[in-house]
Amino acid sequence: MRPVHLEGHRSSSTSWLRAAVLGANDGLISTSSLVVGVASAGMDASGVIVSALAGMVAGALSMAAGEYVSVSSQADVEGADLARETRELKEDPDGEFEELAAIYVGRGLSPALAHQVATEFTAKDALTTHLRDELGITDLSRARPLQAAIASALAFCVGAALPVIVAAAAPLTVIPTVVTGASLVMLAGLGGVAARLGRAPMGKGALRVVFWGAVAMGVTALIGKVFGTTI
Repeated sequence: MRPVHLEGHRSSSTSWLRAAVLGANDGLISTSSLVVGVASAGMDASGVIVSALAGMVAGALSMAAGEYVSVSSQADVEGADLARETRELKEDPDGEFEELAAIYVGRGLSPALAHQVATEFTAKDALTTHLRDELGITDLSRARPLQAAIASALAFCVGAALPVIVAAAAPLTVIPTVVTGASLVMLAGLGGVAARLGRAPMGKGALRVVFWGAVAMGVTALIGKVFGTTI
């Protein structure tokens, strides 16, 4: 009977969770700053809402495009490595086998055991074994551009949703104050979660994000007030 592995691990999901938190953080800061800036400039309620929606859509598409291009480059590199490893296994299987065994020796196995392990893994799936142990490429780590783009856009929209909702629900005169307060509270939560995922002090992580969020919204509010009458 195959043993049941009961112990759970979060390491396989930490990277995308952290990316999602950071994407939401970007959406929250940029959209809140935009709302505070245009509201401080004296724009009417409909203009503030339109600006917030436009900022959310533009930011989400920008995040998706940037992530897609970046991850596509990674996928191209992985594809080239895959093609190269396939060719090398076909042209020089013995040399590739010895290279794999040497990797296991470098990780602490005796030469005899390393050759035995290499034999077992190669017999099952030589290409997957070389990709994993020689190049560090696994199914979990493979680049997926479309998935990354969609995830980034959705995360950005989640963060941007708060200032959009507040801008639509709050009276025009208090939009800057309410959006700033609600955003700082949410930023503290996101900063704490990001710090937790990175195994850093949650208080320090939350304070850092709140500080820069406050700076961003403060600067845009100042710009709105200074230049609002001339726009």
